[in-house]
Amino acid sequence: MGSENPRGADNQQERPVSEEWVVGFVDGEGCFSISVVRNATCRLGWQVQHEFSVTQAELSLPALRLVAGVFRVRTLIRNSRQYNHKSSLWRFSVKRRADLLGVVVPFFEERPLKTAKHNDFLKFRQVLHKMEAGDHLEVEGLRSIASITEMMNRRQRSRFLESSEAIRQPAPTDMESKIWS
Repeated sequence: MGSENPRGADNQQERPVSEEWVVGFVDGEGCFSISVVRNATCRLGWQVQHEFSVTQAELSLPALRLVAGVFRVRTLIRNSRQYNHKSSLWRFSVKRRADLLGVVVPFFEERPLKTAKHNDFLKFRQVLHKMEAGDHLEVEGLRSIASITEMMNRRQRSRFLESSEAIRQPAPTDMESKIWS
């Protein structure tokens, strides 16, 4: 006996998600982000923040759930900003370095992205490996990471590397003064 559903009408929720579909979806909608931001509680006064995310309007929340299921990291965040003034935006987000290195990076190493986003992924992975080696805890390593971020996504100048940033901040501590020398 056959299925109760007509041929081709099987429920998408019952079918396994194609990993290649996820690659294509992330190619179009995903983001690999590295930021170097001021944080007075950090040893050098700066913190490296990393995130892999995919954002969609609320109507496409099922697609984000499929992506989250593939990565087995289920952080979905509702953004209060309205999409087209009708529905919320949702973001699938992975920030934990262990999840990024243990799940996200291996996934895209085995299944490379097809667009220019692949280059952002390679830089993202490079920064994560530098952080695992502790490079972000030393001035030169932080400079290197900030330089890499300038070649990612919107290719903006890193605030860490802007010379005017030192002028706008309070007087540096002994450790911070090494950053600007």
